[in-house]
Amino acid sequence: MTGAALLQGVTDLLHREAECVDERRWDDWLALFHPQAEYWIPAWDSDDEYTTDPQNEMSLMYYGDRTGLEDRVFRLRTGRSAASTPMPRTCHMVSNVRVAPAADGNCVVKASFVTHLFKRNVSQSFYGHYEYLLVAQGEGWCIRKKKIIVLNDLIDTVLDIYSV
Repeated sequence: MTGAALLQGVTDLLHREAECVDERRWDDWLALFHPQAEYWIPAWDSDDEYTTDPQNEMSLMYYGDRTGLEDRVFRLRTGRSAASTPMPRTCHMVSNVRVAPAADGNCVVKASFVTHLFKRNVSQSFYGHYEYLLVAQGEGWCIRKKKIIVLNDLIDTVLDIYSV
């Protein structure tokens, strides 16, 4: 696969993931994740450094595998998340996608994001960086790890999977 084709395939995956969240197509979103997918939003330890160990340090969110994401989606669907009722309208924008193929066939990806949310007549935005580990799955890719660095983490609301 050429560099341009690889970049396009990975970019398509990231855009599809954002679209699934914005359209609340949760089954399609979950299908993009490997069963052992790690989903992590580290907390900031200081103004310049974020935590590096989700097992022993504070995180804004951490799921060690996809079952945590599945549980979160269940709560959103069934209204068992009071903080997410009603669900906000969201618009995810993904840009600056950089791809680094690994020797084992996996792919390390970095990208920037901005998410706009609207709920109860209030608009908010979150922005930051994504770091992915993608593994080959059929003709495409599957998310094995996703780390989300939220740059504006001092917020007056709950941070959730749809926020970033």
